[in-house]
Amino acid sequence: MSKKTVIETSKSKPTAARTSSSEDVAGFLTKVKAMSPVARSSGGQGRLIFALDATMSREATWDQAQHIQSEMFAETARIGGLDVQLVYFRGFNECRASKWVSEPNTLARLMTKVDCRGGHTQIGKVLTHIKRENVKNKVDAVVYVGDCMEENIDKLCQIAGEVGLLRVPVFMFQEGHDMQATKAFKEIARLTGGAHCRFSGGSADQLRQLLRAVAVYAAGGRKALAEYALKNSQGSLLLEQLR
Repeated sequence: MSKKTVIETSKSKPTAARTSSSEDVAGFLTKVKAMSPVARSSGGQGRLIFALDATMSREATWDQAQHIQSEMFAETARIGGLDVQLVYFRGFNECRASKWVSEPNTLARLMTKVDCRGGHTQIGKVLTHIKRENVKNKVDAVVYVGDCMEENIDKLCQIAGEVGLLRVPVFMFQEGHDMQATKAFKEIARLTGGAHCRFSGGSADQLRQLLRAVAVYAAGGRKALAEYALKNSQGSLLLEQLR
């Protein structure tokens, strides 16, 4: 991975995963529905940061997650207009960011080089990185996928509030049902104007559709999502709830 930027680590035991409930998904979509359309400040492409918890507790679902993420960016490539940066943390104080890419095959190659390693969460570093990137060029949306939180929640909320002032929505996707993570993820989503949704291994298709919706939204707002929905029945359902 070229131009890696070192961006810092307690990991609880993974909790038993349950299938994401329809209420969780409905609540997520309701939140997204209330958001303002994406505005291109510079007239350029949309910019989406995709952040991953790559610590050991996610190893069991890692291959599936990589496949879903690849599909997500392949879909946005069809509509064009989206640059993506991969950010991940794992191990001892390892937090890295890729270069910005617009070609899904490039991103897929980057993701295949990442494997899970034991370590603590570093969500604070991810949020700080978002702030730095937004100074360089507007970030339109952030997707975060993780299963737990082992940092000081008040410090995370302080940084999340600063991200919110920059009008960068963070979509927090939670694998499993760790209650500490749920509390933190919901607050981060609220403070940034994003949304929180839980998923499990049994709801891979739901996660796939939700991730695609966020990516398409970041690329072109509701208009792009409407065009996507014409080709995808699940997208049509999402669009109805996003209006």
